Amino acid sequence: MLEQRKELEERGAAITAGEIQQQPELWQETVAILKEKKEELKAFFEKMNESAKGKRIRVIFTGAGTSQYVGDTIVPYLNGHGDTQKFIFQSIGTTDIVAAPQDYLIPEEPTLLVSFARSGNSPESLAAVDLANQVVSTIFHLSITCAAEGSLAKAAEKDPKNFLLLMPERANDAGFAMTGSFTCMMLSALLIFDRTADETKEKYVTVLSKVGENILSRVSEIKELISPDFQRIVYLGSGSLAGLAREAQLKILELTAGKVATSFDSSMGFRHGPKSFVNDETLVFVFVNNHPYTRTYDLDILEEIHGDKIAKQAIAIAQPGKTNYSGQTFQMEETETCLPDGYLSLAMILVGQLIALWTSIKIGHTPDTPSPSGTVNRVVKGVTIHNYPENIEKRGDNK
Repeated sequence: MLEQRKELEERGAAITAGEIQQQPELWQETVAILKEKKEELKAFFEKMNESAKGKRIRVIFTGAGTSQYVGDTIVPYLNGHGDTQKFIFQSIGTTDIVAAPQDYLIPEEPTLLVSFARSGNSPESLAAVDLANQVVSTIFHLSITCAAEGSLAKAAEKDPKNFLLLMPERANDAGFAMTGSFTCMMLSALLIFDRTADETKEKYVTVLSKVGENILSRVSEIKELISPDFQRIVYLGSGSLAGLAREAQLKILELTAGKVATSFDSSMGFRHGPKSFVNDETLVFVFVNNHPYTRTYDLDILEEIHGDKIAKQAIAIAQPGKTNYSGQTFQMEETETCLPDGYLSLAMILVGQLIALWTSIKIGHTPDTPSPSGTVNRVVKGVTIHNYPENIEKRGDNK
């Protein structure tokens, strides 16, 4: 995006654009951090497993907004590639935990709360940790954050049952929307919990960085995708890419301040009502899975919408496969190593981030500061955290 630097500066987009651009470099830095912390993490997990006394540990990935969608994206992948003999993987927002801890925290279940946070200063971040400590008998924490000086990081440093994992310094995005913070936190969790061999995971990251650089060099193609007049955008996907669809949708919503209407769903779920959102002013993007079986369902919905002629355009975001979409495709670089959806999502979200950036510019917004009223902030404000009484009715208490 270097050739567009002057335009980006004039449009108030230089910070966000730069933070999107640097992500492949940050992924390599994240791998280095995990290598450095490998033995410390191993000791932490051994201590936690010992405390669990043979019981499976609930791993709750938590955060708010984009930080929650990290968990939404990786849990489907980890259910197939993580150690499900030791762990139960779940994604629950801090906003849900804080509002109704009795519905999400199980006192007698050993739990690892994995907190994702860019700044770590959102009120719900600390409140979720405090509530887990209050409610769950055997509780451990893994705090994955981008700000060493943030409240979440500072609290973790004081707790022997809380492992602090800091992301690369540049992952603490200065722009309004989370970009590098999202992908680095997601990659770190994949590297920790994916049972795939370390050499293979490192190969995935090497391939991802190459694919990512290729995507970032094709800004003109992405601008062409959004050149038609449109008022709505839909993102769809399957498996981990269904969770990613929610994050891609949020980027559009944030960077256009709601001026472009958005929707997201799974590729199969979209037919069950949400498809009503589509009209002739709608762009539909589908993240196409590389798994041969799952891919068929992503291609089915693309061909259906394309054949219905109800949308402005139905567009695939995909690597080439044995079966491909007959319509318009943003074709990601083909690689010898087939990227599974957990890792593929890291490259695909670059496309979503760039679509959001240039859509914001297209409608006259400034992506670095997209909220005209200032009522939506980079770090959430105005949240009151209420005390959770010790004697409040808990799960299973019907008295």
